[in-house]
Amino acid sequence: MYALIDCNNFYVACERLFDPALYGKPVGVLSNNDGCIVARSEELKALGVAMGTPAHLLPPELAHHGLVLRSSNYTLYGDLSERVQRVLAAEVPEVDPYSIDEYFLDLKGVTKPLEPLAQRLAGLVERRVGIPVSVGIAPTRTLAKLANHCVKQRNRHHSDIQVFRKADAPGLIQWLAKHATRCSIGGSADG
Repeated sequence: MYALIDCNNFYVACERLFDPALYGKPVGVLSNNDGCIVARSEELKALGVAMGTPAHLLPPELAHHGLVLRSSNYTLYGDLSERVQRVLAAEVPEVDPYSIDEYFLDLKGVTKPLEPLAQRLAGLVERRVGIPVSVGIAPTRTLAKLANHCVKQRNRHHSDIQVFRKADAPGLIQWLAKHATRCSIGGSADG
């Protein structure tokens, strides 16, 4: 079995950690030289701002919604990513960083029940680092990524989990039937 731990709205979550006044506000993190949006809070997504929107093309009326834009701080994001990885490495035998905000865990040999383990990992990361995460567990890395994507469809504000024990699990089949033709499961620090 494999787990995919994905930090929710990672760059924004990092910014909110050091500026709690940003919670509940539409927040965007800008690319190098503040050119375009590279990460969005759920509040900003709800206002219809697309990933990659050039900052100079943002509608002025977004200011009425309390829009906050932040320059990217890759030193901060890298530090918090390392902290997440250390928390995970203390709990499972193998952590394989997939990106700055995603980590595959090889759960071979783990004898603990999977749901409590996933909840424990999510809780530890959120308590010790302050970053909410989504946890997907499945027999392969690809299915773990899909399980994680299912979590993000339900809940991006708080840590949550999804476990598919078999490749033909009923929940997975239902989800694929409903979403497979219209979804993208690519990763970014935005999701």
